[in-house]
Formats: sequence, C-alpha cells, structure tokens
Amino acid sequence: MPEVTFIGNPVTLAGNAVKPGDKAPDFTVLDQELSEVKLSDFTGVRVISVVPSVDTGVCAAQTKRFNEEAALENATILTISVDLPFAQKRWAEENGLTQAKIFSDHRDLSFGEAYGVIMKEFRLLARSVFVIDSNGQVTYAEYVSEGTNHPNYEAAIEAAKKAR
Repeated sequence: MPEVTFIGNPVTLAGNAVKPGDKAPDFTVLDQELSEVKLSDFTGVRVISVVPSVDTGVCAAQTKRFNEEAALENATILTISVDLPFAQKRWAEENGLTQAKIFSDHRDLSFGEAYGVIMKEFRLLARSVFVIDSNGQVTYAEYVSEGTNHPNYEAAIEAAKKAR
C-alpha cells in the first residue's frame, strides 16, 4: 500500500490499491438523489478525483479545478468523497459545479475498498486521482502522500488526454 500521511501523521490505508495497467474495479456510490451509481454506468475516459471532504479548502480547490478541466477534456470527471449526498448537493450548488459529477461513498465505502483509499483512522478517503481509459484499464494512479497537499493536476490531465 502507498504510504500516506494526513496533517503530518501516518494513516493506515484499507482496501486494494490499484496501479496503472490494472483493470479498474467497479464500485457502487450514491448520487445526490441517493441513487446507486457504478463506474460501469459511465463510458469513455474517466477521471476519478478523490477528496476527504468537499467542505475543506484543498478539497474544494481540487473539485473546482477538475470541474474546469472537464470542459476542456474528452473525459467524464467523477469526484468521490464520504460526505453525505445532501452536503455534496449543497456544495455543488453553492460552488457552481457544472461539469464534474460528485458522488458519496459514505454508505459502505465500496469505492474506498476497491481502490485502497480508506483512511481507517478517520473513515475518510485519502486524496487521490485515477484515470481510466475507455477499455476499463487504469492508466494513471496517484495516491497523494500528504492528505492536505494538492494532487499533481498536470500529470492527471495529461494522462486523461493520452487515454483513449
């Protein structure tokens, strides 16, 4: 498993880490209307932007950045956190989220388990980014080493541009 800290303290990641070349595991999350959504519901290139909570500065900036990039790229942007769907809906409306889709993994941590991003100490998801091509293969995976840092936006965007 990747080594990750959160506010400078080591955390234990639970689940199954993925790496480029792996088949992207399917998962079930909830949309803002409490309906189940799976990765397999989306086709083409997908960028999964994972944040601990959209109500924090870095997470909000990351979600906004990928929302802006979604308009430029031929990819579907999926933001996933364990925030409740109601909080995500409020945040999306208040922040003009128009391109990226935001989903909650709060119910059963299906995504977190499948991608190895559950911070056991906090029951939050570790900041990370995954790019999945149209064949369902992971082409990019970044587990951000310090949970309060930004991901490498440029590398993820470049990976999305190259994915087919």
